Amino acid sequence: MTDLEIAQKNEMIPIQKVAEKIGIDEDSLDFYGKYKAKITMKTLRSFLEKAENPKSRGKLILTTAVTPTPAGEGKSTVSIGLGDGLNKIGKKAVIALREPSLGPCFGVKGGACGGGYAQIVPMEDINLHFTGDIHAISAANNLMSAIIDNHIHQTNALRIDPRTITWKRAVDLNDRALRNITIGLGGRGDGIPREDHFVISVASELMAIVCLSKSITDLKNRISNIIIGNTFDKRPVKFGELKCTGAIATLLKDAIRPNIVQTLEKNPVFVHGGPFANIAQGTNSINATMSALATGDYVVTEAGFAADLGAEKFMDIKCRIAGISPDIVVIVATVRALKMHGGMAKADLSTPSIGALQSGFENLLVHIENISKFGVPSVVAINRFVTDTDEEIELLKSLCEKKGSKAVVCEGWEKGGAGMTELAETVCGILDKNEAKFHYLYESNLSLADKVRILAKEIYRAKSVEFPESVLKKLREYEELGYKELPVCVAKTQNSISHDPKRMGAPKDYVFPVRDVQLYSGAGFVVIYAGDIMTLPGLPKMPAALKIDVDDDGNVSGLF
Repeated sequence: MTDLEIAQKNEMIPIQKVAEKIGIDEDSLDFYGKYKAKITMKTLRSFLEKAENPKSRGKLILTTAVTPTPAGEGKSTVSIGLGDGLNKIGKKAVIALREPSLGPCFGVKGGACGGGYAQIVPMEDINLHFTGDIHAISAANNLMSAIIDNHIHQTNALRIDPRTITWKRAVDLNDRALRNITIGLGGRGDGIPREDHFVISVASELMAIVCLSKSITDLKNRISNIIIGNTFDKRPVKFGELKCTGAIATLLKDAIRPNIVQTLEKNPVFVHGGPFANIAQGTNSINATMSALATGDYVVTEAGFAADLGAEKFMDIKCRIAGISPDIVVIVATVRALKMHGGMAKADLSTPSIGALQSGFENLLVHIENISKFGVPSVVAINRFVTDTDEEIELLKSLCEKKGSKAVVCEGWEKGGAGMTELAETVCGILDKNEAKFHYLYESNLSLADKVRILAKEIYRAKSVEFPESVLKKLREYEELGYKELPVCVAKTQNSISHDPKRMGAPKDYVFPVRDVQLYSGAGFVVIYAGDIMTLPGLPKMPAALKIDVDDDGNVSGLF
């Protein structure tokens, strides 16, 4: 059966029954049908208060993975399966995940609900409109754009230079034709003509802000602090100067609250926020993670893509802002993916190859070493495929052991929580030792350029960074404006540890090229664009949308 067919055959229970397992009563929920709900603001505040005390919150388990390949890794599947596995062995475990974007759902990557018998449901709802969070963010983002352009059109009292506007419009779809556009064409009443751009909604600064805000007041402050452009005399203009922050926050008053759903095994899952890890911070919301930490003894969360992207940003961005840290990291790997990193073609992956696996192991080793640089213990989760041979599995376990890392075979896709109990026991065993001595990769007082250099050397294994003078000038300007202390968020390809998607395996000693930077003053980080990275993806030649359909009863088909 397909993932969708497995999900549709599952019999869900009312969401209030799921919430009761972690002490959330019916009055603490706002329902979106029988199987989805948001927690109330009052309940959210109580969860934040509890989770801010390290002694009263659960253990935090972060899931990351090897560098993605077309062969698939299954990070969400392992995260969901591990949560079910922990509950299966008698632990009170809660899962916290990101919301899927419509871009990948109708494009090429797929959804974010796991797979096989390690899924969250209702799968169709979560992968499509869910509770409307991303739509609200898109609408609020574009209202900001409309307000900016209207201000310029009407009186431009702030004397904003239209050529300097950095705030972009947003759409939650892959539409390459909107990357670079011209607006304001027509007559005098149609606005001021200028160049504009769209980003995918999950890469917008507003998505980052929603995921990093703990309250409406926090949200308003961050929105007000967004720098949208400069005046004609080169003074930075913040959105708060347009006096419309309250209207934007009003559109987001529900989107800031975490959603709760269930796994196939009826365990609770907070699903909230969906920033991409290759062009944003790649983690779910602070509110969702804190809610999970307040209600579970063990919390399984994930960061997008591999440890060079999502995990690093989780540590250096989210943990700084939230005041939390992971107690252990699970690194998901597959024999198939590692053989691709070892030079094997996708069409040949079913053929056993010890040589390709040994060569591809170097990619996994880089991610193991990356996690150790944050002072956090790790364990490797081998997400088993039916084509994997016993010899290949044993070799991978042996290679990990020689490097001081435990590797455990996972069969969550086929068996659900029952196929994840060994990993659950292993994780708990490591957690009992309290080995985590978490620290950031770089200190806040370093220059922005030096922070990038440290990332490039320590995480991406580059020998140097190439900064155009125009980029160095921008970074100096950001520092002069008082933003030196901010962390950096590197936007680069997810398909390589480097900036070049063609460099698979474990590239090293290359030049890491930075082509542009942008200040996200509201979110609280500086985006570094490396290589040919797009903030609005395009559709592939054969998009997933060609297979998706719905019948007269509203039943969806072809969705994975």
